Amino acid sequence: MGDLAYLKDPSAIYARSFETIRDEVDLSRLPASLQPVALRMIHACGMTDIIEDLRFDPGIADAAGAALVSSAPIFADCEAVAAAITRRFLPAGNEVICALNDPRTPALAENIGTTRSAAAVSLWTDRLDGAVVVIGNAPTALFALLETLDAGAPAPAAIIATPVGFVGAAESKDEITRDSRGVPFVTLLGRRGGSAIASAALNAIAKETRE
Repeated sequence: MGDLAYLKDPSAIYARSFETIRDEVDLSRLPASLQPVALRMIHACGMTDIIEDLRFDPGIADAAGAALVSSAPIFADCEAVAAAITRRFLPAGNEVICALNDPRTPALAENIGTTRSAAAVSLWTDRLDGAVVVIGNAPTALFALLETLDAGAPAPAAIIATPVGFVGAAESKDEITRDSRGVPFVTLLGRRGGSAIASAALNAIAKETRE
């Protein structure tokens, strides 16, 4: 059996992937600082049309980048987001925190009557001020974050929010788009999203701080 014909060189695959996206998507409609973010979000899911559903504060990349440079922690809503953050891109060796499996979380969730993802957000508040929040899985985590801010919690520097799913995902992203509570954000409307897209956005911002 002969070898199948396919591209094997990692650098060539990487270059051709981004070249294809740039050929198929007009990134110039976005602020310059957000173009690398959109590029990597598209690359993470293989869907060029998500650019139509991006919603953002024009200052999101600058705000998140400045926070990362100043050693801000990164809060992730799930282990998949935390694991997919490329540590070598982080400009200050930033701490990545996921409280989903914190031993306190199950009891909190039961007491509050919510998901573990939402309950975990309550464990962020002591260090939320100026942090970067990355939500890629749980709509309830995004709703809980917004409720926490409404209750007077200190604001993070930036929010990346692409929770995915059929229940609450579209609604939670509609809410942050309608009112981000004054926090720079980027989100993806509708049901689509996921941990890979959220972490890709964070990685793009972090990488830009090192170049």
